[in-house]
Amino acid sequence: MKFAHFSHVWNKPGMNAAERYDQLWRELALADELGYDFSFCVEHHFNPRESWMPSPSIYCAMAAAHTERLRIGTMGNIAPLYDPLRIAEDAAVLDNVMHGRLELGIVSGIVPDFFGPYRADFQNKRALTEEAVVAVKQALSCDGPFTFKGAIREYNNVTMAVKPLQKPHPPMWVSSRDASTLALLAREGVHTGYLFLVPREDVAPRYREYLRLWKTAGHAGKPDIGYWILVYVDETDEKAMAKAKPLFEYCFTHVFGTRAEGGVGYQRLAENHLKRGDPGGAEIARHAIDAEWMRDRHLAFIGSPKTVVEQIKAAASEGVFNTVMAEFNIASIGEEDLMRSIELFGTAVIPALRGFEPY
Repeated sequence: MKFAHFSHVWNKPGMNAAERYDQLWRELALADELGYDFSFCVEHHFNPRESWMPSPSIYCAMAAAHTERLRIGTMGNIAPLYDPLRIAEDAAVLDNVMHGRLELGIVSGIVPDFFGPYRADFQNKRALTEEAVVAVKQALSCDGPFTFKGAIREYNNVTMAVKPLQKPHPPMWVSSRDASTLALLAREGVHTGYLFLVPREDVAPRYREYLRLWKTAGHAGKPDIGYWILVYVDETDEKAMAKAKPLFEYCFTHVFGTRAEGGVGYQRLAENHLKRGDPGGAEIARHAIDAEWMRDRHLAFIGSPKTVVEQIKAAASEGVFNTVMAEFNIASIGEEDLMRSIELFGTAVIPALRGFEPY
């Protein structure tokens, strides 16, 4: 298995943005030292109550400056907000600045609030994203000028001023559970992933089909499938749960899912899932404030290192993922508890799961 430090860069009580970013670099330096494989961050906009990370490219550059070996990525650039060439050019520069450590994540975006101020097309976000994936890959892979003709955009005889250091291009990721998008990703050799609010039993068949199509396409090796989830590790199960309970309550009432105009986080998450026709996701969201409920269903990894190892094995086998995208900085968590959790995961959980292969 593989392991990522994942961050929404949620706002923290008593911290301004500068202090929050400084804490993030300390987290990544520790993860780098402990042997984590990746670090990823989101791109979220216009909601100071939730994420303070609207610029994942700057995150990548700064994360690289504070680490030596971690592979660092966006998860991801919201494709419909930008021209694909902008994404490609930033990626090429970043890969050189980072000496070949970039993982390029692209997403379609799920929150309409991000799109309005950018005058972006929310209704056609899937088509825009799928076309962007192909265009960005082509732009990064061509040795000379390239021409691209898609249903939405065309580029004629374009030459990239900077080429990525990794050849033919940095590894690419697109988080998706849509069957047609997954088929495209398998053909193009693009990694994928999903989050804990998606019922694993519902989507596992789609990821098995993605694996089959990847193999049929003739790509070398296996793809990576990520799973974003909240993680808290402590010396004992009892200590871990005692610390996790108030963190989950605060996170899902005051941070994740909240909006500037108000509303309780977990309730809004549940409402949004119902609007999208996803009752399973709504059920998870309704219980997200209950750390015990989430732990018992392996929808959060909470406990001693031994317990967390078993939770991950069970969830990965059911949900067909090989990369844990672990969010440790849960809302109001103190730095001592945060760093202990990252350290215990790195010293006791990762080594126990290195040889475990869910697929």
